[in-house]
Amino acid sequence: MKKKEEEEERRRRRKKKKKKIKEKKKQKQKQKKKKRRKRKRKRKRKKKKKKKKKKKKKKKKKKKKKKRSRSSSSSSQ
Repeated sequence: MKKKEEEEERRRRRKKKKKKIKEKKKQKQKQKKKKRRKRKRKRKRKKKKKKKKKKKKKKKKKKKKKKRSRSSSSSSQ
């Protein structure tokens, strides 16, 4: 009788341990996912910022061109 009880208890303990380990693994995976997401977001933001800067530069160039064309047209008249 005692032996049986002991075995059952051992099994229970093992099950508990396994469960704990499983939970820990799950938590770790979740954390990893979160970190990955954060990294991805950061990268995206950086890309967006770069794009915006490029656009601004292009606009400036366009303005300069317009000014030149005006001056040339005025000189011709």
